[in-house]
Amino acid sequence: MKQLAYPTLLLVSLLLSSSFLQTTQAGPTVTAAPPTVPAPPKPTKPGPPAPPTPTKPDPMEGFCDSKCEVRCSNAGMHDRCIKYCGICCKQCKCVPSGTYGNKSECPCYRDKLSSQGKPKCP
Repeated sequence: MKQLAYPTLLLVSLLLSSSFLQTTQAGPTVTAAPPTVPAPPKPTKPGPPAPPTPTKPDPMEGFCDSKCEVRCSNAGMHDRCIKYCGICCKQCKCVPSGTYGNKSECPCYRDKLSSQGKPKCP
């Protein structure tokens, strides 16, 4: 009889304590507020349409695209080379000839550095 008394007492106390915890942890019931109807939007008077902003094509874009395509033709990471070459070309307005070297032809292109202090332009 003693063998069953301890496990039974433990089981009963566990059941009672868990039901007690559930009732003490339950919060007050919350009722939902009645739905509110949003006010209709006020009619607005349409103004004159905004004039389209004129965009001029960048004359350097075609120049840079063709020069950078030649400059990056042998690059292992072609997309990255085109990106940085384009950035440098638009700022410096020149790209050295050939696929490598010749940076003396364009000092601005040669002297641009990345945030790590390495040459930015390919």
